Amino acid sequence: MHTLQCVTDAPLSLRERKKRATKAALSEAALRLAADHGVEHVTVEAISHAVGVSPRTFFNYFDSRDDAFTMIDAEIAQRVRDAVEAAPPALSALDAVIEALADELAHVGARQDVWALRAEVLNRAPHLLARSLGAHMADELAMAAAIARRLGPPPDGAGEDGEGPGLYPHLLAAVAGTAVRVAIEHWSRHTGDEPIPAVFRRVCAHLAAGLPDPPTGA
Repeated sequence: MHTLQCVTDAPLSLRERKKRATKAALSEAALRLAADHGVEHVTVEAISHAVGVSPRTFFNYFDSRDDAFTMIDAEIAQRVRDAVEAAPPALSALDAVIEALADELAHVGARQDVWALRAEVLNRAPHLLARSLGAHMADELAMAAAIARRLGPPPDGAGEDGEGPGLYPHLLAAVAGTAVRVAIEHWSRHTGDEPIPAVFRRVCAHLAAGLPDPPTGA
């Protein structure tokens, strides 16, 4: 789960809004430069110059140049996990995950062109695609652990052998990550159609229904 903005109960401070805007601007500049000149020809200096900040400032937001292309953001993944664990107890783990991710995705809509550009750039650069997938896998493991904490320990005698969060949390985290990826890819190719949270919820509805064959054209 990468480069989304989270809905929180408290409004963001001006400082936090500026930080997020700068980070988004750096990612967008990196992607546009890569689309125009090729990833291999884009430098941190060029990205920073395009946004009007110093290379030192760039590294306040990203650990490496490649993270700007892949839009990896550990803070966002952490916010989703926090939201899952803090969701009302009445919600199932599945619903808690869906609501946390839908809230994040609600803030992606204004950047549809950037997400489409990201897909284009990553498809041209296999090493970036692999980096992005690796980050998603790490996020899934952390999400599985958060889901396991929300569920609590299984009843005596109902646990699973081995270490880790268990089958259900791991499966839910992996399915949720795939649902986000599929929703974003579909949404970024269909400019002007339904908003991304609606696409994501539609993906989840297909999964919840057991993936029956859809009506023609769905």
